[in-house]
Amino acid sequence: MTQVQETLVLVKPDGVARNLSGEILRRIEAKGYSLVDIKLVQAERSLLAEHYAEHAGKPFFEPLVEFMESGQILALRVAGDRVIEGFRALAGTTDPTTAAPGTIRGDLGRDWGLKVQQNLVHGSDSPESAARELALWFA
Repeated sequence: MTQVQETLVLVKPDGVARNLSGEILRRIEAKGYSLVDIKLVQAERSLLAEHYAEHAGKPFFEPLVEFMESGQILALRVAGDRVIEGFRALAGTTDPTTAAPGTIRGDLGRDWGLKVQQNLVHGSDSPESAARELALWFA
């Protein structure tokens, strides 16, 4: 039984600035997922605050929003069987220092010693999050 889903993938400002968008897209396509929609955006604070609403009030919220405002973001609507968990596995764990080799964060990311983790990509963590986030980024 197939479970075709769509998810939001963001190539964060560090990934765009380091010219890793093509490599990240290559890995998504090599995994067999489809790019349904793609756009390069300079995200407004209001969009980012809504996107990260569940983290409002946490110590890392403000540095995270500032980081995400700091440059262009490549927003992707990606589709495929079990793509939500599949992309998260492809991305690797949040901390690039401990992310497994072969993952996006494990191969391409590292800790830069900054107040917020710059870890190249975001992927929705559930079907509910994917629906909410896709509606925000691809309204």
